[in-house]
Amino acid sequence: MRIVVVFIPGENREKLLNIAKGLARGIEQQGHQVDIVDGSRDVNTKLTIYEYICIGTEPSSLFGGRIPNRIGEFLGAAGIVTGKRSFAFVIKKGLSSLKSLSRLMKTMETEGMMLKFSEILTSVEEAVEIGKRLRIK
Repeated sequence: MRIVVVFIPGENREKLLNIAKGLARGIEQQGHQVDIVDGSRDVNTKLTIYEYICIGTEPSSLFGGRIPNRIGEFLGAAGIVTGKRSFAFVIKKGLSSLKSLSRLMKTMETEGMMLKFSEILTSVEEAVEIGKRLRIK
């Protein structure tokens, strides 16, 4: 199955990239083909060909629960994502991680994506374990 892990960074690109790579490693251990896309740099990427989409970001502020505006723009231009099964994740930052996750999920659902799971991730090791246990099929 073709899976994509899309990450849309705010200030801490390297940490989010490493967690996305860890998530991809865990999913690959289930026998799936996984691509990683930087949603802030790969602007013309189409997600139509993927059967499962993982989207991650980080809170833009410590308290407000904001997420980068780029997420909605990216999904709007990413081809047909309506009806795609998906996973939402944010990295832990400040006190607003849960609110940021909620906003990410709402943005994804607005595009018609079917959320199957969501999580706040704190480390690469945790991302690998979540990737191994995701129910993708």
